Amino acid sequence: MNALMLGKGLGRALAVLAVVSLAACGTATVVKPSGGSSGTSTSTTPRTSVAKPGQTAIVRRGDTLFGIARINNITPRDLAAWNGLSEPYTIYPGQALRLYPGGATASRPAGTGSTTSTTRPATPPPAATPTPVNSGIAWRWPADGALVGRFVAGEATKQGVDIAGSSGQAVRAAGPGVVVYSGAGLVGYGELIIIKHNDQWLSAYGHNRKRLVNEGQSVKAGDQIAEMGRTGTSRDMLHFEIRYNGKPVDPLVYLPSR
Repeated sequence: MNALMLGKGLGRALAVLAVVSLAACGTATVVKPSGGSSGTSTSTTPRTSVAKPGQTAIVRRGDTLFGIARINNITPRDLAAWNGLSEPYTIYPGQALRLYPGGATASRPAGTGSTTSTTRPATPPPAATPTPVNSGIAWRWPADGALVGRFVAGEATKQGVDIAGSSGQAVRAAGPGVVVYSGAGLVGYGELIIIKHNDQWLSAYGHNRKRLVNEGQSVKAGDQIAEMGRTGTSRDMLHFEIRYNGKPVDPLVYLPSR
């Protein structure tokens, strides 16, 4: 229950946009549009990556990580590694994907050239931001109710918190921002809303009974955005995530004590 984890922001950047699977309560499957630039034909997938130091690609609705990689002449595996993504490669609208590995200073095919000791195999990055980052956002609880599920770093099915409640109960924006996703196209998450708060921070609200906001709509902290429900789950509850640069962080670190 994604930043995630991004140049950052929506708009005309280097760009390509993808809707994501949150990989939060249960296994989610992204519903991919047919055709377009999101295909993964092995005949056009690059075998080596051409890094683009300093450049990013903005995730936009309708593409996948594989499509973004192919368009930018980068292997999906490298693009995922450079951005700290592991399967199922969760990405969000508005996220900026780095088109180069950390420390890159020149644009050249990744994995080619000298095979000296400076060439190191890619290692999986941590699944979540290891230390709290100041978001600059006055977060508030998105719903009243008992906490029935907690965030666990590195656990694909526990990327946020679950708040129990009753059907129709108000679900509110945890902070001011713009709705970048409002739909039910992700298997396992029911009626889902994603709010972009700034270039780095997103919040996600899943399993709603009814969505009350549309994509592109601005909201203020505390505005009701949905009615709690059980779409995609077995009980009435809200699955809530906070993501920094597309990566899940523990919401309890940022939400006020109660």
